[in-house]
Amino acid sequence: MELFQQLVNGISLGSIYALIALGYTMVYGIVKLINFAHGDVFMVGAFIGFYSITVLDLSFFPALLISMAACAVFGVIIERIAYKPLRNATRIAALITAIGVSLMIENGMIFIRGAQLEAYPTNLLPSENIDIFGVSIKSQSLLILGVSLVLMMILQIIVHKTKIGKAMRAVSYDAEAAKLMGINVNNTISATFAIGSALAGAAGVIFGTYYIKIEPLMGVLPGLKAFVAAVLGGIGIIPGAMVGGLLLGLIEALVSAAGFSLWRDAAAFVVLILILIFLPQGLFGKNKREKV
Repeated sequence: MELFQQLVNGISLGSIYALIALGYTMVYGIVKLINFAHGDVFMVGAFIGFYSITVLDLSFFPALLISMAACAVFGVIIERIAYKPLRNATRIAALITAIGVSLMIENGMIFIRGAQLEAYPTNLLPSENIDIFGVSIKSQSLLILGVSLVLMMILQIIVHKTKIGKAMRAVSYDAEAAKLMGINVNNTISATFAIGSALAGAAGVIFGTYYIKIEPLMGVLPGLKAFVAAVLGGIGIIPGAMVGGLLLGLIEALVSAAGFSLWRDAAAFVVLILILIFLPQGLFGKNKREKV
């Protein structure tokens, strides 16, 4: 019974990883950039949600929407200022810039508000216990999982059914050909950053609601784990990021259930090493050679 509860918790945590991983994989699919500042957008989203709830006295869902909108704008600003000038630069230059942006956001947040912890209100979502197959599960876990899955479904609809989604897929396939066909590549890339950052902002609010404590460096470890999830599913492939995040959450839950909770964080990086050795293209990726 306890194992079932751990699995539900693992899926809830995995859905948070999946939301963050979608931003990594979307940006990589379009511009072949690993945006290591993405975990810090997740942190900013958590704080925007926190202040929306505590200062503006909003409930969970309005705070979630405000955080998503603010992080979407923040993601576009990062792309236009830091990444757009390096569009034709080497991969290593863009990667170093991404790390620099990450450090700037973290230290900027510490400079603005200090490094102290904040705590989300514990009564933000209903916390009744629901019996499923004789196992008591918190309604909060199910609600968080439901919100995450709905956001993933909306993303799938945007990518496959809308004009901007078609433009994103075209640019991902061949940016030069898409440009010749009249697609505004710059706006499409900005839209990709906006959508990915909005999902990271949503993940930040969900994380704060579930784990209560937030702080300026909270995005480092979840951001790295979400990157592992994206690689696990196949970097650049949206369904792969979703599955990779959920799988990583389940793996961490099983490690904890086996009595190795101290090794839970290390499990993600063991998975990364194994994937890079035995299945470098990921679960959903195609095996193709690439010149670097």
